Amino acid sequence: MINEFRRARRRKAADTILVSDIMTERVVGRVGNMSETGLLLLASENLVEDALYQLRFLLVDASGSDVPVEVGAHLLWNDRASAPGQAWTGFRFIGLTESQGSRLRAWIEAPGSQYE
Repeated sequence: MINEFRRARRRKAADTILVSDIMTERVVGRVGNMSETGLLLLASENLVEDALYQLRFLLVDASGSDVPVEVGAHLLWNDRASAPGQAWTGFRFIGLTESQGSRLRAWIEAPGSQYE
């Protein structure tokens, strides 16, 4: 039996959350799941392992409003997905401000969330 130990709980993205690279202004993929420390991205663009990125995405808050989040992220790993031209990628957030952290925590802990 394999026991998995993660430091942060990961919320599944029930809806499509598109993620853009701030530097290129291109959508690079969509969120698979997210924690306070990072995200699993289904990438639709070629991304470089061990590179740093500035990412932007919208999260829906408790009132139903879109809340923009911009984060620095380190691409830790990538693995081809079954669909051509896509890859699963794992990012660790870096340089998160307190307000960004609060937005992420509120989204992750929202009632009705499902976790991996």
